[in-house]
Amino acid sequence: MSGRRKITIGTLRARKREGQKISMLTCYDFSTARLMEEAGIDSVLVGDTYAEVCLGHSTTLPATVEHMVTLTEAVRRGAPSAYLVGDMPYLSYQVSPEDAIRNAGLFMARAGCDCVKVEVDRRLVKTVEAMSAATIPVMAHLGLKPQSIQSVGGYKIQGKQAGDALSIIEDAKMMEHAGAVALLLEAVPVEVAQIVTESTALPVIGIVSGASCDGQVVVLHDMLGYGGGHPPRSVKQYARLYEQLVEAFRAYATDVTEGAFPTSRQSVPMDPAEYEALQQALLDSRKDAARVTSDRWEA
Repeated sequence: MSGRRKITIGTLRARKREGQKISMLTCYDFSTARLMEEAGIDSVLVGDTYAEVCLGHSTTLPATVEHMVTLTEAVRRGAPSAYLVGDMPYLSYQVSPEDAIRNAGLFMARAGCDCVKVEVDRRLVKTVEAMSAATIPVMAHLGLKPQSIQSVGGYKIQGKQAGDALSIIEDAKMMEHAGAVALLLEAVPVEVAQIVTESTALPVIGIVSGASCDGQVVVLHDMLGYGGGHPPRSVKQYARLYEQLVEAFRAYATDVTEGAFPTSRQSVPMDPAEYEALQQALLDSRKDAARVTSDRWEA
């Protein structure tokens, strides 16, 4: 593990004041979280994108609270010092403030989250207020909201028109007043992201929203070239794991089918004395079995 001090919302606020950018990645398992901890990633989002990139669904909607909390517990064990954000899935907070508090409490108490993320606009101000009053830190997700993808007709940039941009800017301020501890802007024009970032004291994390945000988040599978989900055209790939993994799997299959794996180097032999004892035990067992068969025929 990295041995660094725990990153808190106070850390992120200080980063914003000092102009230091915040790194965030999505993560869905213990092993990958451990790598991110070692690499010094500031914040980890256990996103409902898991439903797409790991389960193969066409949207994020099939993710469930129980599933997401279990994943988040694993990620926390792997990245104990990162600022951990649990993504609340579809209909876990939209129905009522009471549902939102109850479900968010699972992320906080069971999974050890530092905050939860909810996709919102001004219609959910009361919900964010109630969650904040219940001591649940909220990251308000604005702009493109994948859980509402059917309503907007696809994965499209939001806020390109002046009126729509103004609504996003106003919604961001409403969320700050409602008690949100951070904002996430997805797929909004760089000008809109800059206005929001400069007009709030909250840390603002961007995804496909330009460099002026206080931090950036991308989907793990997108930046690794791993495949799955809906990677934006502008994503920067830091690796091309799809090709590398296919080649590794192909090489393994070839070795197995051609008898090149395993070799004696990948096998565990018995101690010679123990093997000799085993052979004697098998011989004695066969003699005993033959004797019993003979006795039965004589009877």
